[in-house]
Amino acid sequence: MWRSIINILNPYFYFTICRTFFYDWGFLKIRKAPIPVISVGNISCGGTGKTSVVRYLATSLQDLGPLLILSRGYKRSSKGFLWVLREGNLMARLKEAGDEPYLLGLLFANHPKIHIAVCEDRYLGIRQALKEVRFNLVILDDAFQHRALYRDVDLVLLKKKDLKDLLLPFGRLREPLYFLKRAHAIILAFQEIQSFNYSHPFIPVFKMYRKNFKVLNSSLEPVDPQNLPELIAFAGLGDNQQFFLTLQKLGLKIKEKIGLSDHFSYQDFLLHPQEYYITTLKDFIKLKPSPNLYLLDFDIEIPELMNFLKNKLK
Repeated sequence: MWRSIINILNPYFYFTICRTFFYDWGFLKIRKAPIPVISVGNISCGGTGKTSVVRYLATSLQDLGPLLILSRGYKRSSKGFLWVLREGNLMARLKEAGDEPYLLGLLFANHPKIHIAVCEDRYLGIRQALKEVRFNLVILDDAFQHRALYRDVDLVLLKKKDLKDLLLPFGRLREPLYFLKRAHAIILAFQEIQSFNYSHPFIPVFKMYRKNFKVLNSSLEPVDPQNLPELIAFAGLGDNQQFFLTLQKLGLKIKEKIGLSDHFSYQDFLLHPQEYYITTLKDFIKLKPSPNLYLLDFDIEIPELMNFLKNKLK
């Protein structure tokens, strides 16, 4: 009841309602790409593991042929269409590409079937990319609210705290939970930290588990976490708490936790030479390699999702 009262008093609530109405009734145009499109998004302001899911999908769907990962490139210095990774070659720098596209470009370098580009207008981005490279599938990163492009499959990640959160600016929800009805599938994130359930009367629900955690040094070589000294953990994610909880569950010795804003620039961030640090892959790419800096990497598993996707894409 109180949540409904807060929404009634929230101007942003009416903006989301009006925007949805205009798209649903055709007042705002939705354009369709000439090839299948999978969107990965969320209903809150980051921190649900979208980039990890995009990485998982691109790796798992390569057997369907060449594919394009397309992002708007949040906070990038460039404008318009830009190749980040083309035919296995990294084509842009971090500031030009934006954090997540550049990270994915590093991870998929030398993968000739996976291409990455950024463009604010996703439809125009697909059309431009198709003029230069042939591919059979598009994966959109962070696009649940990007209604201007039709998607064949809309995947939405949900974390446990989203279920009790409020709409912006009183909380971190971009849209009311009711708008999950637009999704083709819902993915419940971070099940290995805190298992939770959610069901929808019309939409299939899958669970995401992170696994095969590994600590890497600045040369990206695996190290034995049991041999590490006390660490200072820091991160600039949409939800830093899940990173700190993961380190705790892995039994790492953490002496201090530093939570930074999402997409933190690290321009004046200095590592003390007498301390040891651990961070995320997304944060690591913005820092100079250092012998006292480590990062956490992992794989993910979403049981039955691939079967669902391949059936939808047929």
